[in-house]
Amino acid sequence: MATLNFALRNESGSNNTFAYVTGLALDQNNALFILRSDGRTGYYPSKPPGILSNLEYDCGIYLGAPGSTTYITIPHLAGARLWFVRDNKLTFYLNPTPTGAALVEPSVSNPSDPNYNLNWAFCEFTWNNAQLYANLSYVDFVSLPISMTLTNASGGTQTVHGLPANGLDQICNALKAQNDRDHAGWDQLVIQRNGVNLRALSPNLGKILNNSLFNNYYDNYVNQVWGYYDNNTSNILTINTQAAAGDVTAKCAGGVMYFSVPGISYAKPSTADIFSNSSGPFAATGNSTRDAITARLAAAFNRTTLLLNKSQPNGESVSQYYNASPTNHYSRICHSVSIDTRGYAFPYDDVAPNGGPDQSGSVYDGNPSLLTVTVGGSSN
Repeated sequence: MATLNFALRNESGSNNTFAYVTGLALDQNNALFILRSDGRTGYYPSKPPGILSNLEYDCGIYLGAPGSTTYITIPHLAGARLWFVRDNKLTFYLNPTPTGAALVEPSVSNPSDPNYNLNWAFCEFTWNNAQLYANLSYVDFVSLPISMTLTNASGGTQTVHGLPANGLDQICNALKAQNDRDHAGWDQLVIQRNGVNLRALSPNLGKILNNSLFNNYYDNYVNQVWGYYDNNTSNILTINTQAAAGDVTAKCAGGVMYFSVPGISYAKPSTADIFSNSSGPFAATGNSTRDAITARLAAAFNRTTLLLNKSQPNGESVSQYYNASPTNHYSRICHSVSIDTRGYAFPYDDVAPNGGPDQSGSVYDGNPSLLTVTVGGSSN
């Protein structure tokens, strides 16, 4: 079985920091995979006796004292996460499914979850026969800083630096300052424990905890977009799908955005649709052309560029993102605080102009030899 080494570096400042690895084992018919505490042995959970069953093994990988590096070995995995937790261990559960076991992951949107008050974070990766792809994820929340360096078999490296050691405090302070300016509720994304910043939630998860948060935030902008591309104006929206469909165009009429591809149209999205990128008109359909349009349309709404550029995403530059109002200030702030301005801050943050700079905080290579992941930020 093919394996790959990861080097986990503890710069968290804590002697009690642990890592976990979860994913789907590609060489084992996509079976649920959890790495055991020795960092080498795979655990493939069998069907548990009931919901919220405990894991059979300890899967917390101890990272040693600050400055230590711990090496682990993984098989081919898809949809994988590398989790870190400071000053405690994480609790995972298993639920039965018709074919086996499903993993119940830690949650920051459920205050009754045993991990809710712990200091934890994760990055994401997939390693298959084609490549290793890994990225820093701020889609749900920000807490512990994580950085990564990918080294390939020729010795070449790619690095995404992530947040500085005090990145969470910077983000929380910026969210509060933004709320002082627009009173939209950005301060409610800051979660504290004993008066200390624990995490900053994305607006999508913030709305899960408080469904009245950001209500109607994007409504006026959506109406402006619909008016700008109204069938009675000369303005035409062009979206490059960056796929087989190439360029497609759109006009609005009667509250609907109609695309030049037969059968593809969009009702006006709500604020929740824009922040989640997965509901209402932005729900995934399995139609590759529509889903490609959705990704680029949703990204333009989060970045508030649809009135600045009639051509998406190729007609704009990163400097134009988040300049108009309203916008996704959580994403804006995550990028501005990140050392190299990169990190996946909303579900389609990987949308970029052809040849444009990466925003998603990703590294990838077809011939990887080592992924070094640092938790804590101080090594940056």
